[in-house]
Amino acid sequence: MPDLHRTITRKQLATIASQIVDSYDELGGINHPDGLNLPSREQVVSILRDFLALLFPGYFGTEPILRQNVTFFVDGLLDSIYIHLRDEVEKSLFYEWKLANRDTTDCPGLADRITIDVLEQLPRIRTLVKKDVQAAYDGDPAAKSHDEVIVSYPCVQAITTYRIAHELYLRQVPLIPRIMSEHAHSQTGIDIHPGATIGESFFIDHGTGVVIGETTEIGNTVKLYQGVTLGALSFRKDTDGRIVKGGKRHPTIEDEVVIYSGATILGGSTVIGRGSVIGANVWLTSSIPPGTKVTIGTPKLEVVQRGSRTA
Repeated sequence: MPDLHRTITRKQLATIASQIVDSYDELGGINHPDGLNLPSREQVVSILRDFLALLFPGYFGTEPILRQNVTFFVDGLLDSIYIHLRDEVEKSLFYEWKLANRDTTDCPGLADRITIDVLEQLPRIRTLVKKDVQAAYDGDPAAKSHDEVIVSYPCVQAITTYRIAHELYLRQVPLIPRIMSEHAHSQTGIDIHPGATIGESFFIDHGTGVVIGETTEIGNTVKLYQGVTLGALSFRKDTDGRIVKGGKRHPTIEDEVVIYSGATILGGSTVIGRGSVIGANVWLTSSIPPGTKVTIGTPKLEVVQRGSRTA
């Protein structure tokens, strides 16, 4: 009887397996067999961790860094990033070009050039993220040290990831920038599209629920609080009702702007002038001039004690 039960179970499992395989053809969602594979999410996340360890040695990663071993550490990590990132970039290019029926012969060479080009940006990225850390320290009275900011503030991981992913986005690398930014989103609650343009000394206090859209432009020394949305006002559609891709859809935030928690600023033509302050829960879909303070009026509160009755 147990053998009969196992036989029935195997038949049932074989039927289920067959149905799943059939669904790959009917519904899609399989990672393109026969050589057209997408980049590995796990590998991209591993590469991102190596980038963070290289930009913040001794803060990200598990190995302590000794002064006499710094050169060895950097050489080894840089080699690893180069090898693995080049492979993932090549897969991404091959995937996109193959779908577009383009000749893929140049994919390996272009992947190599892009990878080297991105790695050459690392000293500049380190300068930028140092200013981001300084902005967080200067902008938060609770911050005790730069070390505390680096190891514990979610904005550091989110903004640094953005700055890496943005370099890949600028070089039109498919898929990988979004994998990186969405991983940071899942880790920090901060959603920064890699296509956004963000200046120096950027600080997101607390951070949870912040959304920064693809065509957002942010100047220098801007500070956001939790729950801020820099989004699109509406989406143009073609004659078939499909959303039209591209175009400036998200706002421009000029230098030295502060945007408090829960504020929503929408639209590609919306410009928040330099030095403005946007209060909590404000909804804006039009531009404001420099030096403007926008707030919501004080709400009327009604306090009803338990057991009391109103006429």
